[in-house]
Amino acid sequence: MHFYPTERIALFIDGANLYATAKSLGFDIDYKRLLGFFRQKGQLVRALYYTALAEEQEYSSIRPLIDWLDYNGFSMVTKPTKEFTDATGRRKVKGNMDIELAVDAMRLADNLDHIVIFSGDGDFRSLVAALQQKGKRVSVVSTLQTQPPMVADELRRQADQFIDLADLEDQVGRSGGGANGGRAPREGGRSSSARGQVSAPRDTNYLGDDDFVEEEI
Repeated sequence: MHFYPTERIALFIDGANLYATAKSLGFDIDYKRLLGFFRQKGQLVRALYYTALAEEQEYSSIRPLIDWLDYNGFSMVTKPTKEFTDATGRRKVKGNMDIELAVDAMRLADNLDHIVIFSGDGDFRSLVAALQQKGKRVSVVSTLQTQPPMVADELRRQADQFIDLADLEDQVGRSGGGANGGRAPREGGRSSSARGQVSAPRDTNYLGDDDFVEEEI
C-alpha cells in the first residue's frame, strides 16, 4: 500500500458494500480508527459515506451509525430506498448509491490527488478509468479473501492500487464486544443509543450492495 504524504486524499465509501465485505471477513469496521488511519497516509480532504435509508420506518437499524458518522468527520450522502414486492410475495427494498458516488467523485476530483473507493462493485470500473484520465490515482478497497471474491476482477485490475480489507483488520477493525472510546455503532444493527451495544436485526436478510429482502408476514 502506497500513499504520498503530500497527496490530497478523499474516501468514497459505498456503505452497504463495505458492510457486506467486512461481514464476510468476520470483523466490524471501527470508523474512528479508519478515519485516523487514512489521516496518517496523506492530507485527508473528505470522507464521504453513501447509504440508502428507509425514511418511512419509525426506526432504522442503521440510523445510530449514520448519526455517529455525521458528527465524527464523515460527510453523509443518503437517499430514500424504493420498495416493491416480487413474484414470491417478498418485500424487496432497493437503494443503489452508485450514481451519487460517481458524480461526487468526478465533481471533487479537480481538488484531489488520490481517490479511495470502498467497494468491489464492477460498475465502478468506468469511474476509475475516468478519474485516471484526469490524472488522479485511484485505490480500491475490497477483498479477495472470500469465495467468491467481493471485488470484481475488472475493477481490481483497473485501479492503480488494490487494498485488501483483510490486510487492514488490525488497523481499522473493531476490537472487543461493546462500544467504548467513542467508537461508532455497528452497521446493520439495533441500538438503544448512538454509542450502545449493537446486535444484528433478525427480520432482515442482507443480499448484496443495494438490496435488503424482508419476508412477508
